[in-house]
Amino acid sequence: MCRPWIIIGDMKTSRFLLDFIIAAVLLALALTPTACAPKSTPTIFIPPTQPAQLILITPTSTSSALTNVPTITLSTPTPPCTNILTYVRDLTIPDDTAVAPGQSIDKQWLVTNNGTCNWDARYRLKLINGDAMGTTGEQALYPARAGTQATLRILFTAPSTAETYRSAWQAFGPSGEAFGDAIYIQINVAP
Repeated sequence: MCRPWIIIGDMKTSRFLLDFIIAAVLLALALTPTACAPKSTPTIFIPPTQPAQLILITPTSTSSALTNVPTITLSTPTPPCTNILTYVRDLTIPDDTAVAPGQSIDKQWLVTNNGTCNWDARYRLKLINGDAMGTTGEQALYPARAGTQATLRILFTAPSTAETYRSAWQAFGPSGEAFGDAIYIQINVAP
């Protein structure tokens, strides 16, 4: 226990001696502060489990006695958008349409952008299976806002050999991830 106890018996002590003893005890306690100091315990660091929020502090002025009181605004991160392409129907060249060798084919599909991302110049259609039929294996994906329908169009050329051809395509987002329904064309080349 850290309390000084002064025991003075029946002896007669002058006021001066009593003041001297009290001053000496207080001085001794002042010179040894660690004896009565609170004990510190280590605090274990636990990392946060939620992403940090950005706190913006902007000074504001008021006409009251308090001036330049900061306004605190909490900023929550914006979640990334999602990419979804939904096939609706063929607009031209139904499956198994007969075409002549070397014929130009204007294939169009109606699709819906059911995601939350707007398709821009960074979005592509890529050949994922079958014959390219005279096109490059990568095409621009028609720009479309989230929640709208779009017409996708690729100009093909029928191969010269008579048989059935199929060309399947997939949408790809800006970071190279495939998404949504695949679309395809299937034709019968006949002489």
